[in-house]
Amino acid sequence: MEITFFKPEYLWFLFVIPVLIIVHFASLKSTRRKALKFANFEAIERVTGGQILSKNLFLLFIRLVIVFLFVLALAGTTYWYSGPGSNFNFVLAIDASSSMLVNDLSPNRLEAAKLRAEEFLNSISENSKVGVVSFSGTSFVEIEPTSEFSQVKMAIRSIQAKNVGGTDIGEALITSTNLLMQDDKSGVIILLTDGQNNAGVAVNDALEYLKTKSIIVYPVGVGTEEGGGYVGNVSLKLDEESLKIIAQSTEGKYFRAKTDESLRDIYKQISAITETRIKRELGVSFFVISLILVLIEWVMINTKYRTIP
Repeated sequence: MEITFFKPEYLWFLFVIPVLIIVHFASLKSTRRKALKFANFEAIERVTGGQILSKNLFLLFIRLVIVFLFVLALAGTTYWYSGPGSNFNFVLAIDASSSMLVNDLSPNRLEAAKLRAEEFLNSISENSKVGVVSFSGTSFVEIEPTSEFSQVKMAIRSIQAKNVGGTDIGEALITSTNLLMQDDKSGVIILLTDGQNNAGVAVNDALEYLKTKSIIVYPVGVGTEEGGGYVGNVSLKLDEESLKIIAQSTEGKYFRAKTDESLRDIYKQISAITETRIKRELGVSFFVISLILVLIEWVMINTKYRTIP
């Protein structure tokens, strides 16, 4: 469960609430002074229904609720929750750094990842769209999300190990997220890497961006924890802790692929997802409720809670 705001800058208007409380009691004090000028307190009691100087706390409460709901409506409040669903849009973010040529998977990590990614396309809904991003020291959009899976497969097959040094996981996440934002469906990134973020965008910065878009990430760590040593000053060690943090922060799940068969099973598990993130935009509802309360307040100040001059 999560609540997000499309225009969070409007939340600053909530500072009106304490101002409204101060104005209410200041007005009450002024009304009390005016009421004391009346000589006939019995007449005042009849007009006010038996209470000469009411604090009108219930009326204040309604006004505070009106302001609160109206500000939330302006801010574009959205409620996210998990519910049943089978259709997602996916981006396959595949590490194409030189370390992916290690042959602990057959024939090597990159080719095994590409082959299993193609099999994954055969197991998901035909209504889903799939995009592909390859990355090393920078990210490359191989194909934007499309339901033409034959084109997606061709894009996957065309991925080659990049000569750009380093592994920029942060940029890969942001690039993949931007592709998923082109559609209203729930977005899932399958991040497959054998290294650690050692170039470009910091992972924490990328995660802050992903949280605002409610994108789920399933990181898949390939190879051993020790990795393939070093190339120059760049470590090829698998950073499992960072991948676990990515999964936890986006309500996804971290997977570990040490063999070709385990990689196949991981893709099967992801394709069998039965829950999706559903959003409910509450802005209009809050606005309607606030208007109804305005009407109730108007009736109240003209009946029981009317102000005595």
